Amino acid sequence: MAGDEQAVERTAAGRGEASVDVGADVRPDASGAVAPGVAPGAATRAAPVAGVPDGHSPWPALWAMVIGFFMILVDSTIVSVATPAIMRGLDSDVNGVIWVTSAYLLAYATPLLITGRLGDRYGPKNLYLVGLAVFTAASLWCGLTTTITGLVVARVVQGLGAAMLTPQTMAVITRTFPAASRGQAMALWGATAGVAILVGPIVGGLLVDGPGWEWIFFINVPVGIIGFVLSARLVPHLETHSHSFDWLGVALSAVGMFLLVFGVQEGETYDWGTISGFVSVPLLIGAGLVILALFVVWQARNRREPLLPLGLFRDRNFSLANVAITTIGFSITAMGFPFMLYAQVVRGLSPTQSALLLVPMAVISGGLAPVAGRMADRVHPRGITAVGISLTATSLLWVALVMKPETQTWQLLPPMALMGLGNAFMWGPLGATATRNLPLRAAGAGSGVYNTTRQVGAVLGSAAIAALIEARLTADLSGMKIGAGGMQQVVGRTLPAQVREGFSNAMSEAMLLPALVLVVGVVAVLFFERPQSHPA
Repeated sequence: MAGDEQAVERTAAGRGEASVDVGADVRPDASGAVAPGVAPGAATRAAPVAGVPDGHSPWPALWAMVIGFFMILVDSTIVSVATPAIMRGLDSDVNGVIWVTSAYLLAYATPLLITGRLGDRYGPKNLYLVGLAVFTAASLWCGLTTTITGLVVARVVQGLGAAMLTPQTMAVITRTFPAASRGQAMALWGATAGVAILVGPIVGGLLVDGPGWEWIFFINVPVGIIGFVLSARLVPHLETHSHSFDWLGVALSAVGMFLLVFGVQEGETYDWGTISGFVSVPLLIGAGLVILALFVVWQARNRREPLLPLGLFRDRNFSLANVAITTIGFSITAMGFPFMLYAQVVRGLSPTQSALLLVPMAVISGGLAPVAGRMADRVHPRGITAVGISLTATSLLWVALVMKPETQTWQLLPPMALMGLGNAFMWGPLGATATRNLPLRAAGAGSGVYNTTRQVGAVLGSAAIAALIEARLTADLSGMKIGAGGMQQVVGRTLPAQVREGFSNAMSEAMLLPALVLVVGVVAVLFFERPQSHPA
C-alpha cells in the first residue's frame, strides 16, 4: 500500500492539499479522546481533509443513497418470480427469458472494478447520479418493451447503471464517516443489502399477481426519481483526483471478468461443454482466469496509477473480508433456489406465499442492524462477524433438516428467524471491517473490489447450486433433470405424492452446500486483527 499512498501524497502536495494516509480518519484513543489534529466533535462529521463541507452530517446523504442501492439489489432477485409471466407476455421460450436475468447480472458484475475507480476520479456523487439515472430510464424501457430481445438489451443497460451506482455507496461511507463510527453506517448498508435480497421475491410476487409483470420495472421509476432528487440535494461533492487512467487495466479487467462470469453463469445452460465451434465453457473460464492473472501482473508493474491499487490487500482485514463476502454472496444466492423450489413444488405455495416465508429473516435482520452496527464500532470484528456467519450457516443446516413433505409451515419460520439474526451481525460488521482502514483516496477502488467479489460469489453460487440440484435430482429421482426443460415441467405445479419425497431430499441435500461454504467465511474472519480505531 505504501506505493499507492506515496503517489496520493505526491498528487495532494502538487495541489497544495494535505496528504491523507490510512490513519487520517478520526480515531479516538482508548480513553475516548480524539486523535491529535482533529477538532473536537469531528467524530460526528466527515473529516474536512476528505473534501466534505465543515459541519456536514453524513447520515442524510447515506439515507438518500440507500434508496438507489436498495432498488438495484431488489431488482437482482425480483425478476425470477416474474419469469413465467414474462414468457407468456412476450411469447418467449425458456432460453430467451433466462437471458433477462443473465444479461443483467453480466452487465452488473463485469465493470464493478472500473466504476469503483471512476468514482475516485470523477466523484462518487456524480457516478452515483449518472448510474441511478441510467438505471431508472432503463427500467422504464424494460416495462415498455414488447419483445424479449428488447427486454434483454434494456436489462444490459440497467445492469450498467447498477454497476455505476453500487460502489459509490460504500465509497461515500468510507470517505464521510469517521473510522471509529463507521460500523453504524455499514450496518445500514448491510441491512439494506440483506433485506433487499429477501424483499425482491415478495414484491415481485405481489406485482405479478396484481398489475402485471411490467410493474416490476415500472415501480423503479418513481423510486429512482425520488432517490435522484434526494441524492442531488443531500450527498456532498467530494474531492476528485485528476490523474492518468489505466486504460490497459480497464481492458484486461473488463474482458477477463466478462469471460469468467459468462462462463460460470452460462455453464449449466451448455452442460459445461461446447457453446459453438471451438468455443467451450471451460475455454472461456480458463481464458478469463488467464486474462485476470495478466491484469494483476500489470497492476503490480504499473508505477503510475493502477486501476486496482494492490496495496489495499496488504491490509489483512480487507483481504480476509473479501474472502468472507465471496462466501456470503455464494451462499445467500444459492440458498434461494432449493428453498423456493421446495416451497412451491413440494408444498404447493404460490410465489408470493413462498417469499413470505422469508419475512422473519428480513424483519429481524433489519431490526437488529443498528445494534450490530454499534457493536461493530466497539468490539473486536473477529467475534461479531464469526458469530453472524456461524448463525447463518447453522440456520441453513436447520432448514435443510426440516425440508420434508410432512413439515408444517410454522416449522420453517424459526430457522428463518435465526438466519435473520445471523444476517444482522454479518453484512454490516463485515463491510465496516473491510473499509475501516482504506485510504480515503482509494475508497472507490476498495468498494469496487469488495462489491466485485460479492457479485462473483453470487454468480458462482447460482451456477454451483444449479449443477448440484440437477445431480441430486438425478440420484433421488431417477432420470429427472433440473435443466431448462425440466425446470419448466415442475415449476408452478405440485408434484404427485410418490415423487415428493425424492424431490424434497434433493432440495434438502442441495441446501447443505451454502451452509458448508459459509464455514470458509467463518475461518477467514477468525484471522481478523483489531482495527486501530478500536480501544485495546
